[in-house]
Amino acid sequence: MRHPEIPQGIFKPKPTAIETKQDATTRAARQIVNGEAAAREQKTERLRLARLASEATNIFHADGEEANERA
Repeated sequence: MRHPEIPQGIFKPKPTAIETKQDATTRAARQIVNGEAAAREQKTERLRLARLASEATNIFHADGEEANERA
């Protein structure tokens, strides 16, 4: 009596202890990197909006000259 063949992918092999530790380290590193990238993007957006607001209010003096004269 012959058993039917088992399709590939049903039983996943268990990772070794070393692979499990490496996966945990990789997840932690990616979480740190992604968190830093999100914080950097938020800061960049905040500074960009502050710069645009500053430029909008300081474009011209009352007499019409530019406020930011740089030599």
